[in-house]
Amino acid sequence: MRIRIIEPAELELNDAFEFYEVQTPNLGKRFIEEFNKGVARITQHPESWPRVRDDIRKCILNKFPYSILYAIEHESIIITAVAHQRRQPDYWIDRLR
Repeated sequence: MRIRIIEPAELELNDAFEFYEVQTPNLGKRFIEEFNKGVARITQHPESWPRVRDDIRKCILNKFPYSILYAIEHESIIITAVAHQRRQPDYWIDRLR
């Protein structure tokens, strides 16, 4: 399956990387590694994670308080948010339009 990250989700990924990297050297790198592992799990079993809204599914990352929110469209996985689990819930819903 092809992976596509929409721009707001990519910005969230970059912001989280930068935040963790400032906190502790290489922690941002470890965050990206966990994100990539999450994407690999999604790619292998895209329908394994629960739907949280319409066709959006949520894969929780290991070791970090983030989730990957994504949709399956044809032969693609569209990542709509890289959401911190303690942020305001559903802030990403407007991205579905």
